[in-house]
Amino acid sequence: MKLTWIDIRGLKDLTAPVIEEAVHVGIAGFVSDDPELLATIPPNKSKVGLILPDTPQPAAAKLAEIADILVVDHTLAGTYEPAGPGAEKGVFVTVTGEESLDVACTVASTAAWTLVEFQQDPSKIPLEILLGATDKAEGKLITMVTDLEDAEITLTVLERGPEGVLLRPGAVGEATTLTEICQENTEQLKLEELTVTRLAHVGLGDRVCVDTCSHFKQNEGILVGSHATGMILVSSETHPLPYMPTRPFRVNAAALHSYSLTPANRTRYLAELRSGSELLAVDTDGNTRRVVVGRIKMESRPMLLIEAESPSGGKVNVIAQDDWHVRVLGPGGSVHNITELKPGDVILGYALTDQRHVGYPIREFLHEQ
Repeated sequence: MKLTWIDIRGLKDLTAPVIEEAVHVGIAGFVSDDPELLATIPPNKSKVGLILPDTPQPAAAKLAEIADILVVDHTLAGTYEPAGPGAEKGVFVTVTGEESLDVACTVASTAAWTLVEFQQDPSKIPLEILLGATDKAEGKLITMVTDLEDAEITLTVLERGPEGVLLRPGAVGEATTLTEICQENTEQLKLEELTVTRLAHVGLGDRVCVDTCSHFKQNEGILVGSHATGMILVSSETHPLPYMPTRPFRVNAAALHSYSLTPANRTRYLAELRSGSELLAVDTDGNTRRVVVGRIKMESRPMLLIEAESPSGGKVNVIAQDDWHVRVLGPGGSVHNITELKPGDVILGYALTDQRHVGYPIREFLHEQ
């Protein structure tokens, strides 16, 4: 998870409810130039004291005493040191142009903590330069963001982004959303070896190709199934095809009614996906990552029914395009053209334990067949 810091300066009437919410949802650090306010933060949260050139000396001295991380403007280098046991020191830099960007690159190369504010530049190029210049630095880089959308973009600059972001919430609820945005890791899935039990040509149907904004690896695909309780891992089009180039962004998935797995343990029908939707890319080791849908292509094609069974006896069913170039993945990253599957073949899948209502897990009677 990326680090989440909240700026509690100048919140006025929002101060108390924002702090209460932020503590409850697991915000890691609270930034303030007011030592009395910072002292109210619970001891299990990082108190980040911010000293700027206009911070009064008495307040600065008190911040140095109580802060867990004392962040001092780079122009005051050497003036204040953290006094608390185990406290750390950070440096604040405002980037307004090339000269101050050079300062930020120098500071972030050696400082334990660097807090950076980018002003007067609507692009992320200065942040890209800073990340590139400090790629091997051991310290942590925290970037100030203007809003939640900016946070989401900032965290993926150069793919890895900074170690965290600092947001001044404009409303109660934003701290909660920030923690969700900063959950960079998706879950590890325990895939099962499924034994193919039956195949049948079922005639014409509408199949969905899912084109994403990401490049799949050869052992990656997406999970799809006719029933919410079991899915098969369908391969991406990263393997050579006759008569046409590979489509490393695509999964020729299944019929439009099929479920697929999305982040946060939710399912979506393939027919529901749109540009901007999210899915989980899954590899043969069960590693997952978020991918964004660029488009779906739905076309009428001959369809093939694939039925398989899990070691526990669970039934899995997928209806996919009846064509050799549609593939499913098996143990060890093996690739199986679906028209060459036969009963007894072993492929990979995933069993979900809950029934679904509008994609969410639900504990109630529900039967699919």
